[in-house]
Amino acid sequence: MTRRPAPMSNAPSGAQPYGLPRAPRPAATPDRTLHLIGNAHLDPVWLWPWQEGYQEARATFWSAIHRMDEYPDFVFTCDQVVLLSWVEESDPELFARIQEKVAEGRWVMAGGWWVEPDCNMPSGESFVRQGLYGQRYLKEKFGVTATVGMNVDPFGHHAMLPAILRGQGMDSYCFLRPGPHESELPGTMFWWESPDGSRVLAYRIPFEYGSPPGEVAGQTEKALGQLDRSLGDLMIFYGVGNHGGGPTRANIESIHRYDRMGTFGELTMSSPRRYFDEIVKRLGERGLAELPVWREDLQHHAAGCYSAHSGIKAWQRRAQAAVLSAERWAAIAGHDARVELARAWKQVLFNQFHDVLPGSAIEPAYDDARDQLGEAVAISKRIITRAHNVIARDVHVPEEPGTQPVLVFNPHPWPVTTRVEMQYGLAPTGVHVVDADGGEVPCQRIQAVATTDDKGRGATVFQAELPALGYRLYRLRPGSPAHTSTLSASEHHIENEFLRLELDPATGWLKSLLDKRTGVDLVAGAAGEHTQICEDPTDTWGHRVVSYAWPGEAMTTTGIVLREHGPLRARIRVEREWGRSTMAEEFILGAGDDAVEVRVTLDWREQAHLMKLRFPVALESPVATYEIPFGHLTRPLDGAEEPAQSWVDLSGAGAGLAVVNNAKHGYDVSPQGPSIGITAVRSPVYAWHDPRLLDPDGYYSYQDQGVQRFTYLLVPHAGDWRAAGLTRRAALLGSPVRAMLESFHDGPLPAARSYLDDRGGQVMVTAVKCHEDAPRDLVVRAVETTGRAAVATLDLPLAGIRLTADFGPSQIRTFRIPLDDPLSAVETDLVELGTRKGAFTVSRRAAGAQADEVEQGAHHQ
Repeated sequence: MTRRPAPMSNAPSGAQPYGLPRAPRPAATPDRTLHLIGNAHLDPVWLWPWQEGYQEARATFWSAIHRMDEYPDFVFTCDQVVLLSWVEESDPELFARIQEKVAEGRWVMAGGWWVEPDCNMPSGESFVRQGLYGQRYLKEKFGVTATVGMNVDPFGHHAMLPAILRGQGMDSYCFLRPGPHESELPGTMFWWESPDGSRVLAYRIPFEYGSPPGEVAGQTEKALGQLDRSLGDLMIFYGVGNHGGGPTRANIESIHRYDRMGTFGELTMSSPRRYFDEIVKRLGERGLAELPVWREDLQHHAAGCYSAHSGIKAWQRRAQAAVLSAERWAAIAGHDARVELARAWKQVLFNQFHDVLPGSAIEPAYDDARDQLGEAVAISKRIITRAHNVIARDVHVPEEPGTQPVLVFNPHPWPVTTRVEMQYGLAPTGVHVVDADGGEVPCQRIQAVATTDDKGRGATVFQAELPALGYRLYRLRPGSPAHTSTLSASEHHIENEFLRLELDPATGWLKSLLDKRTGVDLVAGAAGEHTQICEDPTDTWGHRVVSYAWPGEAMTTTGIVLREHGPLRARIRVEREWGRSTMAEEFILGAGDDAVEVRVTLDWREQAHLMKLRFPVALESPVATYEIPFGHLTRPLDGAEEPAQSWVDLSGAGAGLAVVNNAKHGYDVSPQGPSIGITAVRSPVYAWHDPRLLDPDGYYSYQDQGVQRFTYLLVPHAGDWRAAGLTRRAALLGSPVRAMLESFHDGPLPAARSYLDDRGGQVMVTAVKCHEDAPRDLVVRAVETTGRAAVATLDLPLAGIRLTADFGPSQIRTFRIPLDDPLSAVETDLVELGTRKGAFTVSRRAAGAQADEVEQGAHHQ
């Protein structure tokens, strides 16, 4: 007699009939819902080039579509908009299927950014553009925008991100790192509040953002081991990742199986948006108010990424500055360059990806990054050159035989006094510089970039006083300058009316930096070497590294020479060497300068070594402040390797010293000395990830071999860092003014003009651009830079208005100003898709006319 088989029980293994009901679950099932978030984390570049990521995006997204066809309850969460743009241009059929699934609500958009970038090193404006181009693409192609921020793989997250996310329409944030073993975060879910008071509901992904291709039990168990169980319902991420892949049939079948078994609770294939909505509803206002609040950055993991691969850091800084400048000049010149600027910005944004900008990708990836960022710079230079020539052709330049007109353009929305280096020809007796009225301008002859027998070729440096976001006309006249010098200089010292620096002949470093305004010598008696080289056996990421402030060996000083001494500036060159490497630092101090400029040329030939440039200070009980995107943070003096933007400051009782630079992001502030340290160079093996050990007989390629150049400023100041204008100094250092030779011609424009002026106070304009939907509308963004409330007046001759607005501490505000009707200005969000409620006043600035003041504030979405 043949016996019929018994019904099959739910079990972790064994064949399970297809189509078994989801419920009923056993009564013993834990009373919670686990939201399983199906995703496919895809690094477009990492251990492979971007071309491979391009193909994998198509393969991964087809896989997700096929899983949706097979499983009606499957939901897929997608971030990184660049992947969708690649699919759109390479596979229209797949793109149409994705659009269908988005409309069904089963393909969910999260993140809203062009890529998952490094979340510490890009500028504040870059984070805005990540959302500007990402969210607008989602809106245009799918009719949706992301409301949940999602950056699962970056190695840390700066403290102003909540303000940026809220300004881009996102109210919550999913992240993985730092993990529970790396930080003291208050739990799995918490309020994350930025310095301006903006909040998002943050969720630290437990264990991992992806899973193996088999069953999800191991992923779920490890995630539950890290979760704050008091939340009840929780999110667990699954799907094959890094090189894409996404959720598999085995993943999905196991979710169904363990849901029936009741092993972990109710399992549902869900999305971050659904989870946050349900948790908010369940907790209610009282429960949400009781969640802990985190008011710092989210740091950190892989501290070596702030210094790995000096090239990508410098290329990025240069490209960001170039595109921001191009935006401004295109808006001023009335050029609709939105298509060109979008192409440039997307190259910049793509190379902020968290395995490109941190230096953790394979070596060939940086050939592509160099080329792509070079494209962004080239596009920007074309836009800038075109705009400057359009403006220049309308400037009235009277003819003066034998002279050479020069127009100097200031890209910064505040008045700037700076030195301009200019090459010239056809002047064998040299030149001196005058302004448009013929007044003498301080200048001196310097070494030309060309070394030829052409006696007419030469170079000069002169001091330019430039209006805010505008230009001024100067003129080169034959004959040497006749200025007398107020500078005192020798081989070991330079002194002007504000500062005196003195070098130690043995070490080549400062033994004195006297600020005459305060009477404080910032370095006299401070202990420690300026250069600190040590062997560095850490991997590319610097995994598990807390500090690079290790004892090291100093470079040997091989030469000190007074290279320049003129009426405008003096320059001392200090040369050093260690092993096969050399470094030259040129200390420059000009008449009237309140900071020392140091130009560095480093020829690094060491493998698996690093060098700190250290700046010991003679201050008691100082406070350390670091610049972050759109803000600043105070951190302890503990030698920890920390990310920052362009500057770090140490301030004590009544005085301080800041170090501003144009290419580096890895810093420490150490109690010994005390001192500021910049990790100037690290040379690990490319894409070496421990615990893999290097083969002692292997052949490897090491980072940062060869010549690199960067500049830093030493800025003494009274009081704390706020008095020193550090953010503006950093902007000028990273984006110098531009001088161009011009011809004689008539024109309607005066010899000097400003187009926008933020008056150089606490509130700094960071973006001037055309609106994405209306090129005749101006977008102006400003941020409060000191952490203190302020009232700011922005003068906009370009629009014929003045705009006055209150700013809270560290607040970001963005204004949309129609050039055809500027009094109807509104405040807009960071993606330029809606308006925001906020009061401000607009008044006409027409000369001789009564101000027509309009109060704005009723405009909101």
